[in-house]
Order: sequence, then C-alpha cells, then structure tokens
Amino acid sequence: MIMQFKLSTNIFFFVLILSIQSACQHTEDNPVTSCIDDIIDTIKSEPVRNPPAIVSKWVYEGETYYFIPADCCDNYSELYDSNCNLICAPDGGITGAGDGTCPDFIYHDNDNISKTVYWSDPRN
Repeated sequence: MIMQFKLSTNIFFFVLILSIQSACQHTEDNPVTSCIDDIIDTIKSEPVRNPPAIVSKWVYEGETYYFIPADCCDNYSELYDSNCNLICAPDGGITGAGDGTCPDFIYHDNDNISKTVYWSDPRN
C-alpha cells in the first residue's frame, strides 16, 4: 500500500513538472516574451487610455514584433522585437513621423507585415 502511494505520488510530481516545463517554453504559436506581458501589466495598472490601449503583433519575414501605440499627444509609439528590445518609434513625436530609426520595411514594405491585435484593454 505504501509502495503504491509512493509510485502514485512520484508519477503525479513527474507529470506536474512536465506540465510546468512545457507551459514555460515559448513556441511559434506563443512567442510573446515575459517583458511584453510586463508592459501590458503596467498599462493595466494605469488609468484607462483614450482610446483604450492595444498591443499589436507584427510578423515580417518570419520575425515577430510588438507595436504599442502612444498613449497621448506627441509621445512616441514603440516597436519591440520578440526579445523585447526597443527597435524604434514608428510614429508619434512632434512631427508625427516617429524617431526616424525604424528599419525600412516599416515604411516601404508595410503591406507585407502581418498585423494582429495581441491584446486590447478591456476596461474601455
């Protein structure tokens, strides 16, 4: 009886560890990194933006990016790569044209960027 209990307990913990490990691995279906989730958590802790905040997922030539529009006025929008490196500000600022440091595909190959809403603020 004790042997059976130990075996059941060991199997339970083995399955639990496998489940946790697979949930923590990033796959092509879920490439978002924890820092994008941290940015979303920060937005959720702030007052609701007008219009409500969104995070868009952009895919271009197999690379994933995350676009976060500016929250107000002359602020810059932000574009992050899948490793959470801030790439550039595609728009915003005083001129509305961003910071001028974005890769060319942002401006010249925009039709080939797959864009989907990754997260939108449900608080409206």
